[in-house]
Amino acid sequence: MKRRWLPKWVSEFKDRHGKSRFRFRRKGFRQHCFVNVPGTPEFMIEYRACLDGIAAEPVRAGADRYPPGSFDDLISRFYVSPDFLALRDRTKLVYRNDLERWRSKYGKALVRDLRPSHVEQMLAERLPHKTSANNLRKRLSQLITYAVRLELAASNPVTATKPFEIEGDGHHSWTEEEIAQYEARHAVGTKARLMFDLLLWTGQRRGDVRTLGPVHVKGNRLEFYQEKRKGKKFLSIPIMIPLAESILATETGPFCFLVTGKGTPFGRDSIGNYFARWCKEAGLSNCSAHGLRKAAARRLAEAGCSNQEIKSWTGHDTDSEVARYTKAASDKVLSDAAAARLMANLAKKLANSSKIAV
Repeated sequence: MKRRWLPKWVSEFKDRHGKSRFRFRRKGFRQHCFVNVPGTPEFMIEYRACLDGIAAEPVRAGADRYPPGSFDDLISRFYVSPDFLALRDRTKLVYRNDLERWRSKYGKALVRDLRPSHVEQMLAERLPHKTSANNLRKRLSQLITYAVRLELAASNPVTATKPFEIEGDGHHSWTEEEIAQYEARHAVGTKARLMFDLLLWTGQRRGDVRTLGPVHVKGNRLEFYQEKRKGKKFLSIPIMIPLAESILATETGPFCFLVTGKGTPFGRDSIGNYFARWCKEAGLSNCSAHGLRKAAARRLAEAGCSNQEIKSWTGHDTDSEVARYTKAASDKVLSDAAAARLMANLAKKLANSSKIAV
């Protein structure tokens, strides 16, 4: 029996004692019998855990099959910990994929037996993919930090290891020549150009650009919360003239500027695939959406903007984060700006000394 007021995939049934019980049944997911009553906060925690492919602590279906103190046991607890549940849904998926891949091989091992040498070996198994190895190191460090809180481990052996040094600066930052090349291929009024202009003239990630729309327009500004932020960071940035012209010239949706041919918003993954194809059409296979975020930060740096001003635009928290994005700023432009300020300061001092002499 299923009541309409119950959440999706939740139904009511009578157990062998005639007592009403509630369970979660969804194709591809484990069945879970709820301990808490629908409508309570505790029930919603269980329900959220079921949607994430797990069951809520301490009533995890099948939890007894995990040996106490094993990584299988630890990971099942981690999935319902505040550390994990506070993450964005997209981040949870990334973490789970990484942990489950590792868990399939080491899940039965005991947490207390983990040593730095073991971690080094596990990271080496991910080579030559250094970024993958470094991501695993981060996940394991978070996991063992949680194990220490549970007193399943006395210390965190992951901290004794070092991450691999990544060559290069990550995503390629677009040059002015590449920006002009894309603009020449995709005219104003096309979806390809609108996506490009939104990325470049807002300096945001594609996940945020995907959801920007008329609802975020406040006067001559775009005001929104960044998606990839714990706690959702609020930004208010001016709508630059080139972006305004691009939006007005393109067929947009009622809720999102960027819509498919069917009038629906682009998917989280498909937006990147579309932009990669449009870059390829412009002969820019080495360029990416995230590279335009770097280019936007570079332009701000070359214009003489301070780190604080750049952070108010990109949403970064620290100067070190900004430094990674503005590394491509032209040394020639910056040195010219420094020279101009130097000469202006010297001229000011000379003028002041002349007044004193008189």
